Amino acid sequence: MKLIRSVTLDLDGTLLDTVPDLAAAANGMMRELGRPEFPMAVVASFVGRGIPKLVERCLPDLDADAVARAQDIFRRHYAIENGRRSALFPGVLDGLRAFRAAGLPMAVITNKAAAFTEPLLIATQLSPWFGFAVSGDSLPQKKPHPAQLLHACERMGTLPAENLHIGDSRHDAMAARAAGCPVFIVPYGYNEGEDVQGIDCDAIVASLAEAARRVTSASAVRP
Repeated sequence: MKLIRSVTLDLDGTLLDTVPDLAAAANGMMRELGRPEFPMAVVASFVGRGIPKLVERCLPDLDADAVARAQDIFRRHYAIENGRRSALFPGVLDGLRAFRAAGLPMAVITNKAAAFTEPLLIATQLSPWFGFAVSGDSLPQKKPHPAQLLHACERMGTLPAENLHIGDSRHDAMAARAAGCPVFIVPYGYNEGEDVQGIDCDAIVASLAEAARRVTSASAVRP
């Protein structure tokens, strides 16, 4: 590990298992449209690039205008379901505690819309751990574009090479590589249904706790 002075973390599939809430909202949308519901595992394979892509994947036979109208229905359901069933993945709190103990500022980088990001962080009691969140609509671009990571580094006062990004998908890895950040990938997330093996990353770690151990045990943290 190189010198690490800050950490950015993906939200869905890295910090939180949000599929139960997303599936409830997606199936609420499908019922309202008179269509069959999806098993939770199928919805999980649709997650990773924000609500517009999730809705598009739920309704592949609709044109762009119809998908846009369906997004409004999804958002209405998701505003109710967001945070109701989401749960921390094992090792998340241990990892966050270790990063904080090492004096590392942390931020959330997510493709989720800001209207849902902050309520979710509050509902799951994660908000106090992070200085801020950069959501999918905070900037003109979102992952896999590097803009969110570069913006976060600037706000935290760290160079991209000093910022460790942790995510669950190839989009996290692509964004980190494009920004010049080291990147760890967790294997338990969504990654649009693909296996994480073979993703261009610096390590695949079993948990955030393992990620923190790797950073701190390597003496990579300095003031």
